[in-house]
Amino acid sequence: MVHAFLIHTLRAAKAEEGFCRVLYSCFFGAENSPNDSQPHGAERDRLLRKEQILAVARQVESMFQLQQQACGRHAVDLQPQSSDDPVALHEAPCGVFRLAPGDPFQEPRTVVWLGVLSIGFALVLDTHENLLLVESTLRLLARLLLDHLRLLVPGGANLLLRADLIEGILTRFLPHGQLLFLNDQFVQGLEKEFSAAWSH
Repeated sequence: MVHAFLIHTLRAAKAEEGFCRVLYSCFFGAENSPNDSQPHGAERDRLLRKEQILAVARQVESMFQLQQQACGRHAVDLQPQSSDDPVALHEAPCGVFRLAPGDPFQEPRTVVWLGVLSIGFALVLDTHENLLLVESTLRLLARLLLDHLRLLVPGGANLLLRADLIEGILTRFLPHGQLLFLNDQFVQGLEKEFSAAWSH
């Protein structure tokens, strides 16, 4: 099962300005500690989740920067492109890493991430999940989000104002955090259904 999905900013390896910023995050299910007898308040839970997501985003950014350094890429490669240039998602850097128990989640977790220019996408999941399926799902989600939100186009849609559209995509393609085995025909059907629902 997928426990969280997040979108965040990515900086190039040698960039000194700015910080990693979480643009959107979504949790599936709750994380309960068997050793914690005190009920958590809603505000405490919200802050804990915010810290957990930011910790994941920072770690993804570190992994991304290491890959950029290894490939010899620079900040210029992370600039938004014109809307006429298609994003080659199959060439986008991606990776996997494990999180130990307590760092930052109570249970061990696996993170699969994808970096598309200056935007990072990540899924936090159980350690036993099928990583090929997770990667293909993440690439599909990234493609749909980039297409519908125009994230990489200068002056494109404001991501923070389109949470409803992101949730619509997640509801269809990652329902309740469950990974789906999707063939091309099924994906096309879901995309048509989604486009029809959002064109009104």
